[in-house]
Amino acid sequence: DITSPEEAYAYLETLRQIVQFTGASDVKMEEGSMRVDTNLSVRPIGQEHFGTKTEIKNLNSFVHVRDGLAFEEKRQQAVLLSGGEVRQETRRWDPDAKETLLMRVKEGADDYRYFPEPDLPPVAVSQKWIDDIQASLPQPPAERRQRYIEDWGIPAYDAGVLTQTKEMSDFFEATVAQGADAKQASNWLMGEVSGFLNAQHVELGQVALTPAHLAGMIKLIGDGTISSKMAKKVFKEIIQHDTDPDKWVHEKGLIQLSDPAKLTPIIDEILDNNQQSIDDFKAGKDRAIGFLVGQIMKQTHGQANPKVVNQILMAEIKQR
Repeated sequence: DITSPEEAYAYLETLRQIVQFTGASDVKMEEGSMRVDTNLSVRPIGQEHFGTKTEIKNLNSFVHVRDGLAFEEKRQQAVLLSGGEVRQETRRWDPDAKETLLMRVKEGADDYRYFPEPDLPPVAVSQKWIDDIQASLPQPPAERRQRYIEDWGIPAYDAGVLTQTKEMSDFFEATVAQGADAKQASNWLMGEVSGFLNAQHVELGQVALTPAHLAGMIKLIGDGTISSKMAKKVFKEIIQHDTDPDKWVHEKGLIQLSDPAKLTPIIDEILDNNQQSIDDFKAGKDRAIGFLVGQIMKQTHGQANPKVVNQILMAEIKQR
């Protein structure tokens, strides 16, 4: 049994994911592809039999379900505590007033006069049929989450976010299949990608970004071709246009400068012109290094590899 509005909300979220991942529906309540009515009753602690239930309609979102149940729970409690009696009713949720309103008093089950539909013959559902259907279903979100955690080392929270929708989960897996590091793919999808989608009020399938292009950009970061800062520029391009990141980086001259043979002369020139910073660093003022690195980045228009710069810089200072 579901015993709280929060539990009902969590159940619906889980059900939504399962139905969406099987491809049975896109489960968009606002478009009518999923409908929810609720029945709720309250009973004193220790009482075994259920109290009189009420049905709530006009629930157009999971939030409405949660809020409607929370209100109705308090309403019924107030009725009983005041000595009243809860009637079996159908009530309507008013999202503006945030309360349930009476639609009609329900009849008892016997009054509905249920009878079999003669034009609908019984359907025999064998266990083999059930097993065959179950075996053909895609991997459910809970199993995907566990696989992300165990196989790719994705944190549990991140795995949960990635499996919120089938679209995001499929995109993540396709990106990893293209050779991207799983953790980096997860970070980009949860960070920059989700941020862009939220800001533009669009879904993943409505932008130009492809798993191959996202994976390509991540690999450019990993092999040092571009820096994380440069990657932000690349990302803006590939999410808005069908652009190959490797080709675009070369065309725009955004390749990170990592060759020591090219960096050393630049670093030596900066050091020659900033003897005071060298003296300050040797005197224990570590912030002097930050100034020197800043000058080098300025000279290279931000394209020098910071890691390589620091290695060469420290080696050159020691020789002076």
